Amino acid sequence: MKKMFSFDHISHATLPTHHGDFVAYAFRESDPGRECLEHLALVRGDVQNASDVLVRVHSECLTGDVFGSRRCDCGEQLDLALQRVAEAGRGVVIYVRGHEGRAIGLVNKIAAYAQQDEGLDTVEANIAIGQPVDARRYDAAAEILRHLGIKSIQLLSNNPRKATELKALGITVSEQLPHETASHALNHHYLSTKRDRMGHLLELPSDTRER
Repeated sequence: MKKMFSFDHISHATLPTHHGDFVAYAFRESDPGRECLEHLALVRGDVQNASDVLVRVHSECLTGDVFGSRRCDCGEQLDLALQRVAEAGRGVVIYVRGHEGRAIGLVNKIAAYAQQDEGLDTVEANIAIGQPVDARRYDAAAEILRHLGIKSIQLLSNNPRKATELKALGITVSEQLPHETASHALNHHYLSTKRDRMGHLLELPSDTRER
């Protein structure tokens, strides 16, 4: 598939984490009409020319990944992905920048949060502030997987659209594996909306008490 943007591997280095050592690959994406974005892939083990590699394509979420927001499950999903790849001994966690708030940006995401505080769900909130429900693209993730020389992936995701988009970009997704973390009272409605309105494959407990 023809690239419509410039995409370059800049450098890589060892990154020690709570889940052991990974090799961090840094990439820069330049697309006419869009800001320059820098993405990261954390690689464990030898993935070159490998099939059925465990892969998590993780959308940037400052509030969840950095500040531990309880409104979503993003931070928990990122940590779980690193854990699962480390336990498998081989795999990749791709951190896609520019996906904040399903690609509406941080400021718009906080504005959508304000709408949610008034009772709207995440889909309704985005629409209420004049933003798309989900504007994420997966071109960068596909380019990273190609650069790493991976033949096929086992995708850690509850979102069928993510697998469909990657396949359309030429990535062989041999299997989509559930990647669900424990829900609680503060994110249950958010997760229910993803399941009921966005088609995410989630099995949520009926008990939503904080835990």
